[in-house]
Amino acid sequence: MAKKRLVLTFPPSLVNTPVTYHLVKDYDLVVNILRARVTPEEEGKLVIDLEGEKDKLEKGVKYLSELGVHIQPLARDVTWNEENCTHCTACITICPTEALSVDKDTRKVSFDKEKCIACELCIPACPYQAMVILI
Repeated sequence: MAKKRLVLTFPPSLVNTPVTYHLVKDYDLVVNILRARVTPEEEGKLVIDLEGEKDKLEKGVKYLSELGVHIQPLARDVTWNEENCTHCTACITICPTEALSVDKDTRKVSFDKEKCIACELCIPACPYQAMVILI
């Protein structure tokens, strides 16, 4: 199975097109929407994980491109610098996906990169700069 994390930008003319439906139905891809901002008659943005057989994934991305969707790899990743972390938990309540969590017994913060959608809310929330963006 191949996997890509992409940022899709839709022109206003495509916002009402069932694009994710076609990725699932026609290309047998697993679509995980990490972040979305879609408003009628305006440009739309989706941050998604696409997963499937390599050839189907390539055909699905080609379909998006031919539709007029601008495609970029998600080039920014949020990482946790554990050495800077004091486990103050300032980041816990701000994280919408619970990628940052605290162990109730040890009171230690942990970071699950697979749950992170790179929303970057944790960056300004951390007073010790333990959360950083890698480009």
